[in-house]
Amino acid sequence: MEDLSKNQVHIVQIEGYSGEGAGIARIYGRVVFVQGALRGEVCRIRILKVRKSAAFARIEQVIEPSPARIAPDCPLFPRCGGCTFRHMDYAEELWLKRRRVQDALLRIGGSDVEVEEILGARDIARYRNKAQYPVSPQGEVGFYRARSHEVIEAERCMLVREEADAAAGALRAWMRRCAVPGYDEKTGQGLVRHLYVRTNTAGESLVCVLCNAEKLPHERELVAMLRAACPRMAGVVLGVNRARTNVILGDAYRTLWGSDRLEDTLCGLTFRLSVPSFYQVNHSQCEALYGKAVEFAALSGRETVLDLYCGVGTITLTMAAHARRVLGAEIVPEAIEDAKENARRNGVENASFFCGDAGAVAAKLAAEQLRPDVVTVDPPRKGLSEDVVRTVAQMAPARIVYISCDPATLARDVARFALLGYHAVRAAAVDMFPRADHVETVVLLSKNEVDSEKMA
Repeated sequence: MEDLSKNQVHIVQIEGYSGEGAGIARIYGRVVFVQGALRGEVCRIRILKVRKSAAFARIEQVIEPSPARIAPDCPLFPRCGGCTFRHMDYAEELWLKRRRVQDALLRIGGSDVEVEEILGARDIARYRNKAQYPVSPQGEVGFYRARSHEVIEAERCMLVREEADAAAGALRAWMRRCAVPGYDEKTGQGLVRHLYVRTNTAGESLVCVLCNAEKLPHERELVAMLRAACPRMAGVVLGVNRARTNVILGDAYRTLWGSDRLEDTLCGLTFRLSVPSFYQVNHSQCEALYGKAVEFAALSGRETVLDLYCGVGTITLTMAAHARRVLGAEIVPEAIEDAKENARRNGVENASFFCGDAGAVAAKLAAEQLRPDVVTVDPPRKGLSEDVVRTVAQMAPARIVYISCDPATLARDVARFALLGYHAVRAAAVDMFPRADHVETVVLLSKNEVDSEKMA
C-alpha cells in the first residue's frame, strides 16, 4: 500500500476547505491540507509534513485555477498573519465561512439546524475600528507572521483605519529617534510591547502604548509625535504590562494626554469605551449581528434578559429597548463601570450590571431565584465553561441566544446544552472579519426540541 512522505510531489484536485481556510485534497485516502488552494482547483503540490491523521502541503503550481482566485492586493500577503483570504473573491469567502459554521454545528455539535444565511459586509477594507500592533526588539511595528511571533513591519494595513497606520508610523519614528528598545519576549527585556489604537465612527482615536515599565523615556515627545500624526486623536494612554506572557493588555493605565475614554454610537446608543473594554471591531457588521440577536430573542417588552459577558453593555442596552428588565455581567471592572455609565448616558433605567466571573454571577442570580426569560451569551473564543452551561440551563429560560466568534467552541457548547434539554432551532452567520478566517455566529437555543415556527 502506497503512503505519503515528505517532499513527494502530487497533482491533486481540491475538494473543499478546512476550518482555517486551507484547501483539502485526498491522496491514498489521506486528507492533505494545502494552504492557499481553492476548491475545484487542480494543483501540483509538495508534501511538507506527514502526521497520523493528515498531511500538509504547499502549492508548487496551480494547473487549473478557480474562477474565484484573485491577485492579492497587499504586498505583505501571505507572510503577514492578519489576512487569510486575500487570494479569493469575497463571494467564495462568504461561502467558505457559512459552510464552516454549518459543518461545525453538524460534526461537533450534533445539530442539524440550518445556517439560514451569512450576512456579508458592505466594506471589506479598513473596517477594523481597533488595531493592535506588536513591536519587535528592533523597533519594528507591524503584525505577526502567520503562526509565529515574528513581527512583520507594516507601514500600511488594508484592514485598519488610516489613523491606526499613522499612529504606528509615529511610534516607529519615535522609537528610532529616541533609541527606545522594543520588548523581547525571550529575555523579558526592552520597553515597548504593543501599540493599541481604537477609532470611532467620527474618526477620533484613542491610542495606548503597552510597555514593560511604569514610565517611558521622552514621553512628551511621544505624545507630540502621535498628536501630529493623528490630529483628531482623543487621548494617549500608557498601559503597563510586566508579565512574561503574550497577553497584550496590562493591569494599570496612566493617561499621558487627553482622555482615557472614547465615545462611539452603536445601534442608536452612545458608548464610552476605555482601553480594556471589549467592543466589536466592525461597526456596521456589529449592528447587523446585534439586530439578528434581537430578532432571535423575540422580545415583547415583558421579559427579563440576562446578558453574560456583557462588556461595556452593548448587547445589554440594545436588548433593554425591547425588554422589561435587563441584567449584564462581566469580569472586567473597567468594562462594568463603562456599562453603568453608558446606561446613565443613554437614559436606560431598566438595566443593572454586575462585576464578576460569568459562572459565579449566574450561580448567584440563580440562587436568588432569578428566572430570566432570555439569556444572551457572547463569550470569548474559548466558549463557555461547563458550569456556566449548567447554571444557565438551571435558570430555565425560554430562549438562549448564543453569540460566538468560534464555530468549534460554539458547536461544542450546543452539544452540551442539548444534553440539558436546549436545542439549536435557528442559526445565522455574520462576517465580522472580511479577509480574515474568523466568523461570528448567532444561534437560538430553545427548551423545546422542535421549533414552534417550524411546526406552524
